[in-house]
Amino acid sequence: MFVYRRVRDLREDHDKTQKEIAAVLNMQLTVYQRYERGERELPLWAAIKLADYYQVTLDYLVGRE
Repeated sequence: MFVYRRVRDLREDHDKTQKEIAAVLNMQLTVYQRYERGERELPLWAAIKLADYYQVTLDYLVGRE
């Protein structure tokens, strides 16, 4: 569950909306919202894209550092 909190916190820290991040990931808003709420597992490709977008490591994104 930690990864989902980190994804939301990163988005909020960068003053981005869920709609903006969904567009970055090229997905529907409702799908992204489910990732952020922890209702769906974040796929590896999306985690990599988010880590690149926010300029953090995957370890940071998943709470391993």
